[in-house]
Amino acid sequence: MPIRPICITGNPVLHTKAQDVTVFDDSLRQLVQDMYETMDEAPGVGLAAPQIGVNLRIFVYDWDAEDGTPQRGVVINPSLEIFDIPEGEADLDSDSEGCLSVPGERFPLIRADKAILRGVDLEQNPVQIEAEGWFARIFQHEFDHLNGTLYVDRLVEPHKSESERVIAERGWGKDGLTWLPGEEKLEG
Repeated sequence: MPIRPICITGNPVLHTKAQDVTVFDDSLRQLVQDMYETMDEAPGVGLAAPQIGVNLRIFVYDWDAEDGTPQRGVVINPSLEIFDIPEGEADLDSDSEGCLSVPGERFPLIRADKAILRGVDLEQNPVQIEAEGWFARIFQHEFDHLNGTLYVDRLVEPHKSESERVIAERGWGKDGLTWLPGEEKLEG
């Protein structure tokens, strides 16, 4: 079960709406296992299939709830219902998030505090999870990946310009760049 290279912003798969999963077989099980291992090694709290170059509507997540209860799973072909997004300016401390496809960077973004995720698991059993706080943020972030949107695409000024500057300085924003969790150098 290999750890997969993670695509860096600029790869077209990150900016394309992912396709529905139609075949539930051993290769899908292997893909999901690879996604878990890649997310764990990175480390991250979520990973969408497009982030490893696979244009399918799948993401995995791993988050410990505020009460310490582990929340780990996979959702295939999800839909996401979000509730009111607060108005105002994003807080640098409480609203900053990162992304494995913009490695090492964090910028503030306001997200809805509550979301309901629906989809299926590997056995095609229905999944429905009501999430609040950071768990809801994780779902919104990963769901965006499936629609070809990175969190930096949603930033507002001055954070939008700052993210664009960082991406340009790092030489990102073009096709073919990846990084492999456990290694320090970029590939491509």
